[in-house]
This record gives sequence, structure tokens and C-alpha cells, in this order.
Amino acid sequence: MDQEILPTINAMRVCLRSMSQTDIDPLFAVFSDPRVTRYWSTPPLTDREAAVTLLDEIQNSNRQNPMMKWGVAFLANDLLIGTVTLFNLDLSNGRAELGYALGREHWGHGYMQEALQALLSYAFDVLNLRRLEADVDPRNTASIRTLERLGFQREGFLRERWHVNGEIQDAFFYGLLRREWQKGKN
Repeated sequence: MDQEILPTINAMRVCLRSMSQTDIDPLFAVFSDPRVTRYWSTPPLTDREAAVTLLDEIQNSNRQNPMMKWGVAFLANDLLIGTVTLFNLDLSNGRAELGYALGREHWGHGYMQEALQALLSYAFDVLNLRRLEADVDPRNTASIRTLERLGFQREGFLRERWHVNGEIQDAFFYGLLRREWQKGKN
């Protein structure tokens, strides 16, 4: 997926857009916060240079790999506050995995719910995916609530799925089918 053709997707208060060099500091702010990355599959970023590397990896993956990663930014001022991702994108099987992160100061305002609703509409209605999947640490109750509000169903429990920062982490596995998403929208 070429980064230049990564579509901008507008929601009510936020948009999903490509990220650029101007987003390095906000990207670092999100992914250096240990509370944001507590249940992430990688440890927090340790310095600004790590955010530069992360942005390069995102841009390369958007161009070359089966991944689409957007920045989530306010429509009003274009400030980056998080990210949403479709990864392990498999168009022939009509499926992808979902990932997301939001800066801590923006938690509890419905921004991620809004961003994910826009992303799910794009995934199901434009990409014509049949299924989306997400794994979440069982201790991450806020993320679990977010997925369940979107209609995701818990499909499994993956024991000792991740090893991050010296800690072994389990994962709940969630899935959402296009027909369930469409039924929930009506």
C-alpha cells in the first residue's frame, strides 16, 4: 500500500490520515507513555529518535506490506492523538487484524470509538473485508469495552501470547464479521 494513496477518512471530530515528519513529536508522546503501551506488544519508545524510526517503519510498511496505519488527528487543528491500523491484511481471504493506540490525555472522550467506527466502515464497505480480528490483554478493560461496543465478539483466550518488557501476557481474541457490523449499523 503506497503511503501517498492511503486515504484520509473523516469522522465527526477526528480524521484518519497519513503521518509525516511533523507528527514525530506527537507520535513520541503517544508511544513513549508507559500507560499507553502497557498492553501493547512492544515496550514504550525511549527517545525521539525511536519515534523517527517508528514513523519510517510505518511509512515503509504502508508502501510495501499488507498494512495500513493511519494517524488519528483532530479535525479542528490536525494534532495527532493516536493511531489505528489494519495489519496482516489479506484481501483474498477478506480479513485483517485491527490495532489502535490513543494518547492518555485523550482517553475517555470517545475519540477512539469514533476513529474505529470510521475505520470499520472503510474496511467493510470499501475494502470489502469479511472479517476483522483483534487481540487484547485481558487486563485492558477499556480496550475490551471499546471492541465490544463496536460489536466484536470474544472468540478465544490465547495463553502466554506475548512477551513484552520481561512479562508474559495472555490475550483475548476478538472477531467481527461484516454482516454483524452492517446489522449493528441499521
